[in-house]
Amino acid sequence: MPVYVIDKPLGLTSHDVVAIARRSLSIQPVGHAGTLDPLAGGVLVLLVAEATKISSFLTGSDKEYLAWVSFGAGTETLDAEGPITATADASALTQATLEAALPPFLTMTAQLPPSYSAIKQGGVKGYQAARRGQALPLEPRPVGYRRIALLGFAATRDALPRAFSLTPAGDWRVNERGLRVTLPEALGGFPTALLLLTVQAGTYLRAFARDLGAAIGFPAHLSGLVRTRAGQLGLERAVPLDALPDAPAIAPADTLPYPVLRLTGEQAIHFRQGRPLSSNLLNLNERTTLLDPHGRLVAIAEPQKLLRVWH
Repeated sequence: MPVYVIDKPLGLTSHDVVAIARRSLSIQPVGHAGTLDPLAGGVLVLLVAEATKISSFLTGSDKEYLAWVSFGAGTETLDAEGPITATADASALTQATLEAALPPFLTMTAQLPPSYSAIKQGGVKGYQAARRGQALPLEPRPVGYRRIALLGFAATRDALPRAFSLTPAGDWRVNERGLRVTLPEALGGFPTALLLLTVQAGTYLRAFARDLGAAIGFPAHLSGLVRTRAGQLGLERAVPLDALPDAPAIAPADTLPYPVLRLTGEQAIHFRQGRPLSSNLLNLNERTTLLDPHGRLVAIAEPQKLLRVWH
């Protein structure tokens, strides 16, 4: 039941990637743990066979992104897909103004999602209605910004770095000799900020671009996005989609952010056979990954409750 980390190419939906993975791996049970828009690249976690059982645990994990936000042009989709719907001269915008506008996001708990989203109402997805000119009346949704760092600001997006490396502390930083990322075609030469963000699952970075622009008085759009981390899994472990058949598989246990309890062989057999559980074994203080003596995932448990068992 392997897990793979793909560096998603631009232009494909997450569903497209799953379909390609099913064909290249010659297996049907393939899913992903967190959607990426077609104009976004970076970490897309693929779950194969029984690994799909841990989808809910991975989908809900925090995500980290490199985001390019361009000011002076707003778009219908809030990203570089366009079309441009509002413009303003943002040439006087300064880095100091941007930095002053970021702290309020760290206390934000709700945000209006983009009209062009996969959120459903009455069985209709937001982007389907928006493309018909009938945007759904979406309600604010829970969000969370854990960290926001301004890495750069320039008069145009293409003047900003596109190569990065991982620091010993686990942060992505500009490094011209590092991993180079791909961005969609820019809509114009607008002033652009490059930011590193860690956010709660369900936080839309296109909405962040819209709201950051509104906070400083300019229309804005997300002109580039690369997911650098999803939970435990970072871009440094990602492989190109066309390299998937030869990619190293990641054990599901290595993807989970919980403390580990290693069972004896007998205990692992009992779990897998559904026998009564020892009360001492389930006397846990937090959600825990249970492994057999060989390091294979047996179950995910939380205090007084067994969540999932693998056979």
